[in-house]
Amino acid sequence: MKYLALIYADDNAGPKPGTPEFDKLLVDYGTASQTYASDGVLLGGEALQPVETATSIRIRNGKTELMDGPFAETKEQLGGFYLFECDTLDDAIKYAKMIPTAEYGTVEVRPIQTYDVD
Repeated sequence: MKYLALIYADDNAGPKPGTPEFDKLLVDYGTASQTYASDGVLLGGEALQPVETATSIRIRNGKTELMDGPFAETKEQLGGFYLFECDTLDDAIKYAKMIPTAEYGTVEVRPIQTYDVD
């Protein structure tokens, strides 16, 4: 089954770019990504541009509305994701716990819904 690990953090939390702590964070992300690839569970993953670059779209009564920014204003912002192929939710949680941002942000794991389309 496919699981999406959504990575959230406050922009002011965690190591800042240009610091040794940030360099370690990047190394830890590399290590986690290599583990996912070698274990055969990694289907994809990307970091997202800052939340200021988001555009939200709504269509109401046939009218399209575009709004600058994220869907919901929250303290923690969606910063990236991994897509895993795992046998169980416990396996997906095991891999999501390796995401370094979990130490100062939040990682949400959600199963991917599948639809039978004929």
